[in-house]
Order: sequence, then C-alpha cells, then structure tokens
Amino acid sequence: MPAETAAPRALAFFDVDETLITIKSMFDFYDFFLAAIGHSEEEQARLREQARSLLKPGMPRKEGNRLFYRRFAGYGTAEVAKHGQAWFDKRLAEGGLFNGDVLAALRRHRSAGLNTVLVSGSFTACLDPVAEHAGADAVLCTRLEEQGGVYTGEVLRSMIGDGKARSARELITELGVSAADCHAYGDHTSDLELLTLVGHPVVVGDNAEMRTEAAANGWPVLEGLPAA
Repeated sequence: MPAETAAPRALAFFDVDETLITIKSMFDFYDFFLAAIGHSEEEQARLREQARSLLKPGMPRKEGNRLFYRRFAGYGTAEVAKHGQAWFDKRLAEGGLFNGDVLAALRRHRSAGLNTVLVSGSFTACLDPVAEHAGADAVLCTRLEEQGGVYTGEVLRSMIGDGKARSARELITELGVSAADCHAYGDHTSDLELLTLVGHPVVVGDNAEMRTEAAANGWPVLEGLPAA
C-alpha cells in the first residue's frame, strides 16, 4: 500500500482463485500464454500436461508452485504482463470470470471504508488486472525474481501454505489494525489459517470440509455465484 495512504480501520482479505474468480488463474493464464507466444498445438498440449502434473498427489504444494514459475524464466516481465492483461480482457468478455456475490462483498467493504486485499499464490501478471477491475487496494501474492526486466524463474516469496496468513498478519501489524475487526474470504482448506486469523471469516463455495468448518464455527457462507 502507498506510504501516504492513511491506515484503514480494518482490512478485508480475499483469496482469488475459485473465491473471487471462478478459475485457477495461474493455469488458465499459462494455457493462454502458450498460445500467445506461438507454440504449436502439440507443444501446448505437452507443456500444459507437464504443468498440471505439478498438482499430482505427493508433490508438496509449495514445491509445485516453485517449479511452475520456472516456466517463465527468460521472459520479459513487461511481455508477460501484456499477455496477462490480454488474458484477463478475453476472460472478462466471455463472462463468468468473477463470482458475483464475492465481488459484491469486496465492493461493499470498500464502500464501508475497509481496505480490500487480494491474497493469492498466483502472480502479478494475472492478479493486477483482477485487482484493478475489482477495485482492490492491495495484492499479496507470489513474487518472482527478475533481473534487467526479465524473470529468472526463481521465487522470492511464496504465497502457498502458511504464506497467506503470515503475510496478512504482517500487514495487519504494519497498519496497526485489529485482526478481530478484519474479514477474510476463502474456498479451500488451505485458506483456513487466513480465515481463523480474522474476526469475520467467510467460506465461499461448496467444499465439504469448509462447509463443515463454517457450520461448526457459525461462519457465514457465500455460494460463489458466477456473474454474467
């Protein structure tokens, strides 16, 4: 957040993939990127399969995330960002990109004077257009190393596992707000540490484990309804 921005009275944290938006941004963008940079259909299929293999059981999520981002080594950050905007524009025009009920909640929090923060294992090429459209105030995400405007393929900061809650906690402390006054939205059990950090957690979607947590703790649930 800009240094000159006055500290908000509270924060509202939003997971992105399958919470604020209906898809997994990293993989969906990667599919778009492969076509945009001119890979043949056969090569696209091979690289897509390799990327999705990183989600297979037994692969630690943080390690899979790190290996995924190696695929952008050697590409210019500006070029990747340009493709990220084109991917977002295409997806938005197709409809159904955002969960309308979650996007509406984000905008209500902003209207009420809270700062809204996207928290995601994805990276800026995907998330900056999402944040701009949604009107989010800040983005906490996986940060990639770059040298001379080119991605090296290394990850400087991961937002997988406990990374979301840790970064949210650091921001809460930095801004001097009360965690009890903050809100958080998530769809997956990996978001539970973030949700339990704040005083107002909200479960999104139909994940059975998350629904059980919501029922046990009296948390509200949003269905996650795709907007047209």
